[in-house]
Amino acid sequence: MDSVDRQVLAAARQWAAAGHRLALITVARTWGSAPRPAGAWMALRDDGVVCGSVSGGCIEDDLIDRMRAGELAGEHPFTRVYGLTKGDAERFGLPCSGTLELVIEPHPCAALLARIEEKVSSGGLVMRSLFLAGGEVNVEEAPRGAPMSWDGQILRTVHGPAWRLLIIGAGQISRYLAAMAQALDYAVTICDPRPEYRSEWQVAGVRLADGMPDDVVQGLDPDPHLAVVALTHDPKLDDLALLEALKSSAFYVGALGSRRNQARRRERLLHHFDLSVEQVDRLHGPVGIPIGSRTPPEIAVSILAEMTAAKYGLTTCTAGLRAPGAPPASGAASTARPAAARASELAEACRQPGG
Repeated sequence: MDSVDRQVLAAARQWAAAGHRLALITVARTWGSAPRPAGAWMALRDDGVVCGSVSGGCIEDDLIDRMRAGELAGEHPFTRVYGLTKGDAERFGLPCSGTLELVIEPHPCAALLARIEEKVSSGGLVMRSLFLAGGEVNVEEAPRGAPMSWDGQILRTVHGPAWRLLIIGAGQISRYLAAMAQALDYAVTICDPRPEYRSEWQVAGVRLADGMPDDVVQGLDPDPHLAVVALTHDPKLDDLALLEALKSSAFYVGALGSRRNQARRRERLLHHFDLSVEQVDRLHGPVGIPIGSRTPPEIAVSILAEMTAAKYGLTTCTAGLRAPGAPPASGAASTARPAAARASELAEACRQPGG
């Protein structure tokens, strides 16, 4: 399952090869409530065909009309702002008086786009720098965590898997989780030392590691852009990964298992291994948000939903999402209590799939 970046790049390359004129359109800056974040982009073909999105549909219609009318056929990149007035916001359906500043490139270089697509498809992270004055574009390798930027003259965007996901276990849930995560721009690694599981792995674009889970976690050099999810249901493997992941700066650490097994796991981690209460409290287990999931793809959806919430600084429980620092909903477990003492309460208040 391809990410939006790969879809846009592939479409642009194919259209250019077929002789179509096309434009690349990027959200450079937003004010107020915006339907798409800065860095979102799309390719627009001369006949109005679109790949990607900059607003979810409302502004796209206007851009399509302008493309067909020849208004996006200039020689150099330029900017366009939507939503500065109340009338514009109402006309284009922008929410809450939101404003978008777009950078429009009438003639993107097909060769450079193909180069970016090749690097992104192989798991690389690419920085694309567009100089507005002359239309020059530079492409170089981007460091992990590099942000996009726009100063009114130079637009720098990052393309490729900016986030990483390590999955412990090459089972059925892992197959769905890996494929879905790639669509969300995760570079996915599967760790499973069991050859009978690795031999049947068939998800393209995923790195397969055969080392022990603790070694693989350490080898990834965990940072705040890494998530670790243990799905083997075998404590001998899952706990090895958790021991290292919970001590790291990984933004999300989760484990499959029933509420009873999670309580036992917390007891083991807290009393038999060198982990603090605060470290054990970082564990999301049972993994995923409570959506009543039962099948492997449903469980994968619930896991990715909770990972997405964690990525944006939200916490999850049966009462829904709440912002950082907000008081827990009625009945939710307090994070101030020791992990072992509150394990069963936490499981009841934040029930997730995987039993």
